[in-house]
Amino acid sequence: MAPDTSTQIHNIGYRSYEGARLGRAYARKSLFSQSLRGAYGLGRSAKSKVLPMLLFAVMCIPAVIIDGVAIMVPGSTDLPIKYTTYALTTQVIIGLYLASQAPQSVSRDLRFKTVPLYFSRPIERVDYVIAKFAAMASALFILTAAPLLIMWIGALLAKFDFADQTKGFAQGLVSVLLLSVLFAGLGLIMAALTPRRGFGVAAIIALLVIPYGAVTAVQGIAYSTGAAGAIEWMGLFSPITLIDGVQTAFLGATSAFPGGDGPSAGVGIAYLLVVLALIAGSYAALMARYRKAGL
Repeated sequence: MAPDTSTQIHNIGYRSYEGARLGRAYARKSLFSQSLRGAYGLGRSAKSKVLPMLLFAVMCIPAVIIDGVAIMVPGSTDLPIKYTTYALTTQVIIGLYLASQAPQSVSRDLRFKTVPLYFSRPIERVDYVIAKFAAMASALFILTAAPLLIMWIGALLAKFDFADQTKGFAQGLVSVLLLSVLFAGLGLIMAALTPRRGFGVAAIIALLVIPYGAVTAVQGIAYSTGAAGAIEWMGLFSPITLIDGVQTAFLGATSAFPGGDGPSAGVGIAYLLVVLALIAGSYAALMARYRKAGL
């Protein structure tokens, strides 16, 4: 058989890269920035911007209304709602945002099998997890802190006491920061369990709604039967009530528990430990989920 003489080798001008190697830190920073922008649809299609921007607007509109009421009502000396109460009141919006954006952050990488490309050098598994975790927590913090900032500015325009308003604003920021980190971890681990975005959305909503509904129902029964002592311990079994308990015990918040009696400082330590354990557990679970590059 005659050899094939049609094969040729062409020099098409590829040259080796001689520029600076930016390394893992730059790759991690870029992944964080891209993930945070993506959580609000920035850098994506116009359709992808609609839901996150709409939810952001819905979060902020009540704060503007609260400011208007405080400024217009004569004799007002404080806002009609506490800074620490706002996130609990708008928990449905926060849950919808998390359910829509956490799967967007990680599920597409799983579905299109791009994770092995991320884990090729220089980025490593820990860099990917930290960047995604930090980006989702930052996106949630922006969502929850922006209304508090609006309320604080409105309170100052209404000439309320600066020290009191600043203290309440700071307490609210601490509360929503803790909420953002906790929810980001829980949302990402649920989304990372499946490459199907719809399943991730349903799992996150179920994680937030079902425990909260069950805990609230049991707390109501305990309150109506006179077993008020059990109410504060029931709050350990739901993400929302955990945040409620921590801010009631340590941040001067008014509890949404039946009867308005939240956990004491002693029980509040248990709440804080559970929150920190869930955050650490979420991070460890994400690290385990991405242990292999070829998911």
